[in-house]
Amino acid sequence: MDAQSLRTQKEAIVATGLTKWFGEGDTKMTAVNNVNFVAHFGEILFIVGPSGSGKTTLLSIISGILRPNAGTVTVDGANIWEFDKDRLADFRLTKVGFVFQDYHLFPRLTTAENIAIPLILRQRNWNESIAEARKYVDIVGLTGRSEILPVKLSGGEQQRVAIARAIIGAPEILILDEPTASLDGDTGKMIISFIKEKILNQNRCIVIVTHDARINEYADRIIHMEDGRITGLDKGTE
Repeated sequence: MDAQSLRTQKEAIVATGLTKWFGEGDTKMTAVNNVNFVAHFGEILFIVGPSGSGKTTLLSIISGILRPNAGTVTVDGANIWEFDKDRLADFRLTKVGFVFQDYHLFPRLTTAENIAIPLILRQRNWNESIAEARKYVDIVGLTGRSEILPVKLSGGEQQRVAIARAIIGAPEILILDEPTASLDGDTGKMIISFIKEKILNQNRCIVIVTHDARINEYADRIIHMEDGRITGLDKGTE
């Protein structure tokens, strides 16, 4: 996405003055320190930085998992940390798709069953949910693998299952924590290329935390973090 397109694109996430600390007194540790940024629909935004820089804590805040000590997160115009408990739970279930570093697939569930979980949590009929999940098996390029258990899938295939599970509910915000950490270089690039070509659209914002500089070319913009602060913002290199 070029600079002109970005200026005209709708804001998806607006983070203002985000601060999060743990502990008190001598043990107090500030993980996120007065962070401000904007992410847009139609954009892939990378957040990069060394271990302990606050990246994952920041992801947890903007996805409605971890409440900040200060600051606001506005998603599609609504301040999520003003939501009550029920509305916040609904936000996490319907508005945000989260892909964890270690996939978090259920080992005794098939590919389709793992993908269907968000629909089941919304109290959708089981058979309808599985039928919908099978469509997403095809979408992520795993045709014929619906009944396979995770142990029989490669790392790249498991990542695709996790992505399918994250997008089956059509979330506007897709967040990925170190999506290539467990993958070799070629597979990692294939996964991120797939996300950019097939998963990103003008009604979705994708935020990726990564240490993997090999995939920076797929970012529209790159936020650099260190010691809980944003230290730089670059345009992607593609």
